[in-house]
Amino acid sequence: MKTLYTIATYFAMPFLWAAQSFSAKLKLFVRGRSDTYSILRKKINEKDKTIWFHCASLGEYEQGVPVMEAFKKQFPGYKILVSFFSPSGYEQKKNSTLADVIVYLPLDTPANARKFIKLAKPKLALFIKYEFWPNYLFQLNKEHIPAVLISGLFREDQVFFQFYGKFMRKALQTFDHLFVQDKASEDLLTSIGFKNITISGDTRFDRVSHQIEQDNSLPFIADFLQNSLCIVCGSTWPEDEAVLLESMQKASENVKYIVAPHKLDASKIERFRNKLKVPSVLFSEKEGKKLDEYSVLIIDNIGLLTRIYSYADIAYVGGAMGSTGLHNILEAATFGVPVIIGKHHKEFPEAARLQSLAGLFSIASEEECTSIIDKLIEDSVFRSKTGMIAGHFVNKNTGATKIILNHISKLLN
Repeated sequence: MKTLYTIATYFAMPFLWAAQSFSAKLKLFVRGRSDTYSILRKKINEKDKTIWFHCASLGEYEQGVPVMEAFKKQFPGYKILVSFFSPSGYEQKKNSTLADVIVYLPLDTPANARKFIKLAKPKLALFIKYEFWPNYLFQLNKEHIPAVLISGLFREDQVFFQFYGKFMRKALQTFDHLFVQDKASEDLLTSIGFKNITISGDTRFDRVSHQIEQDNSLPFIADFLQNSLCIVCGSTWPEDEAVLLESMQKASENVKYIVAPHKLDASKIERFRNKLKVPSVLFSEKEGKKLDEYSVLIIDNIGLLTRIYSYADIAYVGGAMGSTGLHNILEAATFGVPVIIGKHHKEFPEAARLQSLAGLFSIASEEECTSIIDKLIEDSVFRSKTGMIAGHFVNKNTGATKIILNHISKLLN
């Protein structure tokens, strides 16, 4: 099976190269990897001590940040290497100062794994949440470099738990330790013979809990809102915007919406604006305008959403009305506001847990969306209570970083 997997990976390479002409994202995926080895040669030398974090994309990076920050304080003599699989993660974080080296991860072939690990020289590798690349894991194991999974999340339908999953189970067995988010993940791993498991929780709780201590002020948001009630719609896709439209159209003068689309596609943003019957303004065109005259502010800019959530009275978090995947509800919940999401959130246990506590509402249609938003607007006691539940949920679930760092310290000392 290992041979078949490797052959399939090699066969994929020319197809990816040819297909990049038809996709800007795929072009970044292919071309970005051509610089990986030169970056490693330039930034890591023989005397360096390195710890390697691998993230699939931006969400996994955010899960890794608390561990990176804590590691940097405790082990200042180490360099932090971060690798990404996806362009959406790499392109947004390639200039981050948290890590010393940031690269794309080359495709998972034995030759790439040998070369990458030889140049990176990690003392320890940490894989975040998922993305289990067998050839890299086998090579780390061969060179006696410990690998640790952090914020792992497992589901019964994954290949590890199927009768044909022996090869991937072997890859999973190379991990020194598996830190998982919940009991369900631990039970699944235990069912196939794993014992090196700790339920640490999700490091994202640690990440967002620190956000409330930061300076989140944004003067242009204050100018826009004045004394209005604020509904922040974060990381939205067209499917999310479609169910939000009715409530935006009928909102009273003392209710304002801030919409931060997940993808900054100018044509899609313009199509959405054209459907609005209330005055809207883009972040990029705000200069010289009286922002308080507008009902909807659209953030066509990256990097502000977490701070914008601090102004929310109600938050809608996108991704779950369609098939793209729910975005981070904890970024909003940490500020003690009720959270609304779409219907497809089965693979996001934090959403189910917050929903069971009545701090989150899942909607399946425009009517349901309008109904819950109306109730939250009109009933301030209900709004305050559900927001308090969301904030407490975040505070109660912090601590994963400390558990993980204790184990890392034992491996490195």
